[in-house]
Amino acid sequence: MKDLVIISGPTAVGKSKTAVELAKKINGSVISADSMQVYRGMDIGTAKISKEEMEGVDHFLIDVLDPADDFNIVMFKQMATEAMDSIYAADKIPIIAGGTLFYIQSLVYDIDFDRADEMTQFREEMYDLLEKKGSGYLHDMLKEVDPFAAQKIHENDHKRVIRALEYNRQTGGMISEHNRINSQKESPYNFCHFFLSDEREAVYQRINDRVDKMIEDGLVDEVKGLMEQGLTRDHVSMHGLGYKEMIDHLSGAYGLEEAVRLIKQGSRHYAKRQFTWARREKDMIFIDINSQDAVSVMIKALNKKGITDGHHRDV
Repeated sequence: MKDLVIISGPTAVGKSKTAVELAKKINGSVISADSMQVYRGMDIGTAKISKEEMEGVDHFLIDVLDPADDFNIVMFKQMATEAMDSIYAADKIPIIAGGTLFYIQSLVYDIDFDRADEMTQFREEMYDLLEKKGSGYLHDMLKEVDPFAAQKIHENDHKRVIRALEYNRQTGGMISEHNRINSQKESPYNFCHFFLSDEREAVYQRINDRVDKMIEDGLVDEVKGLMEQGLTRDHVSMHGLGYKEMIDHLSGAYGLEEAVRLIKQGSRHYAKRQFTWARREKDMIFIDINSQDAVSVMIKALNKKGITDGHHRDV
């Protein structure tokens, strides 16, 4: 089995920095598991790692698509698998780092979503309904076809609500059952999955501080520039937290103060869902980000799994 390291955690907890520190210790390369950092020119709102912050560590799936391009779980899995092959070929260890846990799960357990890109028109119809009738309406639709998924997916998690409806339209089945079956699959990798954790209030404060810094660093101008390139709320890249709220602000829907409040609120809700997901995952190793030797703790866990010295196993 080939070795694999995953670092996930709530928004703003320090995943990118920790991944770089660990990569330098174990001869690793980092693959971003972030649905927004793949886009060029979207740096501030995604809190994208800079070249300087990478400290010479190779990073994959960052700045690889234009903001007008689509990106979905099928594309992520394909691109991440190709990146892993390159990393293994260089006799290094791939480190998946990011907060999009659905993407991570698809890769670690080799979950098949090959039909995910066939429903573009249906997806557009759902986003139109969302605009016209609101989150509750779509969530009620999900309750009708998949009550178990509706119970687990918050109505404001628009991507997952629409994905669940899309799956039902494609297959006639329930995505909750699909996920239950896939959750019992064994991973083809010898992996360690670390979840960087902190007190929830501390995470929420980090989120608030990060959003304030994004505004200071020019998020408004970044989104204004994207809109001048023709980007609208209809583009997948503009569904991300920070971007859709800022587009609404710049379109006159509400003031900057309200946009900032909504970004902070949405980010906190997202972090809460990440915590909930992590507690459900099997084989999750929780790491206290405040520990001075967090990376050392991670390396000890890797040693126990035989993931050491940058040499992947393939037996």
